[in-house]
Amino acid sequence: MIRRIAGTFLALLSALIVLAVVPLGVSIAHNERTNFRFDADSAARTVANTAEEYLSDHHSRTPMLAALDQPAQSGDCAIVYTSDGSVTAASKCSHDFRAVSDALARRVLSGDRGDNPDEDLTAQKGQWLLVGAPVGDEGRLSGAVVFARTMDPTDDRVTAMWGWLAITGIGVLALAAILSVRLARWITGPLEGLGVAASRLGAGDLSVRADAQTGPGQVRQLAETFDWMAERIETLVGGHRSWLADVSHQLRTPLTALRLRLDLLAANVSDEDAAAEFAGAQEEVARLSRLVDGLLAVARAEAAVPQRKPVRIDEVVDERVAAWEPVAAERAVTLRARTEPVTAALGSGDLEQMLDNLVANALEAVDESGHVSVEVLRRAGRAIVHVVDDGPGLSEERKRAAFHRYGHPEPRGHGLGLAIVQRLAAANGGDAALRDTPGGGLTVELDLGAAT
Repeated sequence: MIRRIAGTFLALLSALIVLAVVPLGVSIAHNERTNFRFDADSAARTVANTAEEYLSDHHSRTPMLAALDQPAQSGDCAIVYTSDGSVTAASKCSHDFRAVSDALARRVLSGDRGDNPDEDLTAQKGQWLLVGAPVGDEGRLSGAVVFARTMDPTDDRVTAMWGWLAITGIGVLALAAILSVRLARWITGPLEGLGVAASRLGAGDLSVRADAQTGPGQVRQLAETFDWMAERIETLVGGHRSWLADVSHQLRTPLTALRLRLDLLAANVSDEDAAAEFAGAQEEVARLSRLVDGLLAVARAEAAVPQRKPVRIDEVVDERVAAWEPVAAERAVTLRARTEPVTAALGSGDLEQMLDNLVANALEAVDESGHVSVEVLRRAGRAIVHVVDDGPGLSEERKRAAFHRYGHPEPRGHGLGLAIVQRLAAANGGDAALRDTPGGGLTVELDLGAAT
């Protein structure tokens, strides 16, 4: 956004500079050349007036020759022609433009001024401008004067003028670039901070607040609104989590007592039908206990804002697979790990909890002689963990609901394991997804963030 704001500002300013500076430069250059031609024309007429005393009034040549010396001293050239087009006097000149001068003199003597009388009595050879001036009265010319002056000084001034205009324009653009970047940062800085705060809030850090003291008034008002919203959410979610944790904790004691009473009663019952009923009641109490434990785990996972540190994912996977191998062996399930060295920043104990939930689910899903594998790999700079089983898999509808609370209830479970995994992954800047295993089964993919 900074580049877009600064770029737009500079583009508009560049257009304004071009629209203002270019016409100004063209106008100054035109005025310089107009003044140059006017001065050359005035110098030519001065020599013509002096030459008229000799050609028309037949006075001495001395004043005319003195007038021709002045252009020579300043680097100009002047030639005086008689009425028949022959040269009667000329100043010293280091350049040869006799052919152009003779042609211009013939035009002056013939009165041929073309369509533009103010400009057609001129000619140019290289950097030299030649101006013709008649000697005598109109209708009875006694001669002509051709005056030549170099345009180099004028061109140098025009070039210097364009250079100064360019330097000024570049300087204005450089200053505008600095100011536009500062302006863009003043606008976008608080917005970026607000975006970071919103991202942290979405990741579960409910204590985050935006800086409502900097930036434009609208941005400060937006930050204040965000802070109010975050405070409200923190209050509501904190109350909900506290209520859930309190209720779950309070339920554990009577459930434990109820289970003990049922165990004692079941031990003293000899009737088979009653024993079966007691066994069913014990199983339901055990299921309810697992549900309460799951609610506590979800509450802790949602409340957690992990302090991340580098974790060797492959080492943790090897450790948890080794811990679950006796359970897999008891169920005649093959459990193995395929890893490569990968490190990612994770909260303490989060990966272990995610793996325990996923491996437990996978072992529950497969039958005897089934296979479960945990794979660690690096992909596109991300740390990836796959928990793969060859069980019955899930339908598309059940996969879409699997990460919701109670979205995947099983007779032996409570539908909270994948919800816990998804929330822990999100809290660590990653994600979790479900895919079909080629050949049948389910693959859980954990994206654990950037691999280091």
